[in-house]
Amino acid sequence: MPVLRRSFFARSVHAVAPELIGARLLVDGAGGVIVEVEAYHHTDPAAHSYRGMTERNAVMFGPPGHAYVYRSYGIHWCLNFVCEAAGSASAVLIRAIEPTEGLAAMRQRRGCNENRLLCAGPGRLAQALGVTLAHNGLALDRAPFEIHARAKEMPIQLVVGPRIGISKAVDLPWRYGLAGSAFLSRRFPVAR
Repeated sequence: MPVLRRSFFARSVHAVAPELIGARLLVDGAGGVIVEVEAYHHTDPAAHSYRGMTERNAVMFGPPGHAYVYRSYGIHWCLNFVCEAAGSASAVLIRAIEPTEGLAAMRQRRGCNENRLLCAGPGRLAQALGVTLAHNGLALDRAPFEIHARAKEMPIQLVVGPRIGISKAVDLPWRYGLAGSAFLSRRFPVAR
């Protein structure tokens, strides 16, 4: 599988987000298959960039293909991939992966032996991968990151639904997941 270059992220966040499902994310050799993401567009009131640039979100306004890392609720680090053109301030939040590599390191960091719970949720994922503020602004196509495209022959079925844990624009279907994955942070609503 080819490594994703920064140019992959220089597109609409709505094109990038679903294509990340099935891609393989490694940070210093630990990681696995991305199974859940959320898109945040600069016109979206739930996006950190909606009200303009701050010291915290400045990376979102920079070039695409870089990591945007922030602390959620003062507790957990969260990993995002900056998308679109410089200045657009859009990003994809990585919500969950199926852990496949570096399991011992991830278990130690999380203090958890249950694979399903290692990376199910953005805070757990960042802790398991060892992601901290030190990763903020780093290029995604250089160490410690390694992101491989989903294999073209890998058939996947996407599920789409509303994002989780936000209070604005809650109805937007900008959460993408791998259908049937046991590693999602939360099940998707059943379509009626």
